[in-house]
Amino acid sequence: MTKIKAVDTRARGMDAAVAEMFAAFGGAGALLKSSRDVFIKVNAIDFKPNVFTDPELVGAVVRLFKADGARAVYVIENCTQGNFTRLVFEATGMTKMCAREGAVPVFLDETAAAPVSLPNFDYTIDLSELVVEKFIRRRGENLYINIPMLKTHSMSQVTLGVKNQFGLVHQNSRIRDHNWLLHRKLADIYLTVKPDFTLIDGRVAVNRGHYTAERFASECIVPVGLLLGGTDTLAVDVVGARLMGYEADDVEHLRLLKEDGAGCWNIAEMDIEGAELLERRRMSLSHQLLDRFPPGVNIIRGAERCCEEGCRRNPETALEVFANDIGCFHDFAIVMGKGTDAGEVSRIDTPVLVVGDCAIEERAGELRARLGRGKVFTSPGCNNLAATCSALMGLMGINAMMVTRKGAGPVKSLALLAESKLRGSKARVTRIVPPRVKH
Repeated sequence: MTKIKAVDTRARGMDAAVAEMFAAFGGAGALLKSSRDVFIKVNAIDFKPNVFTDPELVGAVVRLFKADGARAVYVIENCTQGNFTRLVFEATGMTKMCAREGAVPVFLDETAAAPVSLPNFDYTIDLSELVVEKFIRRRGENLYINIPMLKTHSMSQVTLGVKNQFGLVHQNSRIRDHNWLLHRKLADIYLTVKPDFTLIDGRVAVNRGHYTAERFASECIVPVGLLLGGTDTLAVDVVGARLMGYEADDVEHLRLLKEDGAGCWNIAEMDIEGAELLERRRMSLSHQLLDRFPPGVNIIRGAERCCEEGCRRNPETALEVFANDIGCFHDFAIVMGKGTDAGEVSRIDTPVLVVGDCAIEERAGELRARLGRGKVFTSPGCNNLAATCSALMGLMGINAMMVTRKGAGPVKSLALLAESKLRGSKARVTRIVPPRVKH
């Protein structure tokens, strides 16, 4: 039977909880491979509270493995588009934790790219060269631990161990097919690269999408107080999804991996230590946004196609967060998807953001001809988050410096950006000065 372990973090300190988790699998030392190197993939998409893996949990994992014979421990990530990892690690305290515990932070956006073929796609994607070298070519030598958070996701339904691996992909390769094919892409990445151990950070669960406005924390951040782990990532994700109220067949990338035979998906075939604890804390969460958008923003969605996995929920998530945590000071429109209503589009008389290739092909030309280029902004591809956020900031009357005030601060952020670029970062960052908009 596939073993899964749940540990209550409320009754003990983090070190004790982490030690109990790995003891159920023979101890940290037993998991080490020939190199005795450990690579920890965290979930650090951004520095907004409650969206990143707890640095204290990661620190406890680092301490345990170093005490049990690890030669070196690396903490790795490539954050979300529009941001860069060096800044996220600084703002979240991950860099400070690494320095304190003697771990090595690795900013994957600053590493070389290696093209990799996926089983069900006819083009290559760029993974970090480090990932290809350490987790594919030399898989038998290095221990790869995956530490996601317990979160719903507005585009992928949940973001657990399988989804967390999207951070192994360079940002330029995250845009194409971030649409109805996203779940297949996530599943294929997992078929290509599999963690040796997945440990879900379940101190809290994130409801209503993976990136919620701080203003709505009381509705969206749910205290849970547990860790969940195992060596079969698919099995861990199935149990983690169930904890949030989703069965395996409800989550498309888990259903696809079930069909692929990529691991255990049947709860009845799992030996779950702490099953009673999981049942007591089981929730019914939603991956749908609160949809609390500014009243002056007119959103026009395509009737034929408007993928939640990209062109719809990508800009709507950013809009909801920016508007409720910073503010929206102008009226504008967003056109997204294929098959938008011609009458609705013809009545637009404000600046407009046209999102995605379908909408750009269908509506951008006529809008530019009628409104002028200075009022029409585009975000090409299926999930061009940097372009979307840059345009939204200009349209809303805000800027990146307002966002970084709650992170590392504007001055420190600019210094970190300069260093990141000098070190070869491939991150697609949001424009520091947003585009000028003729309101």
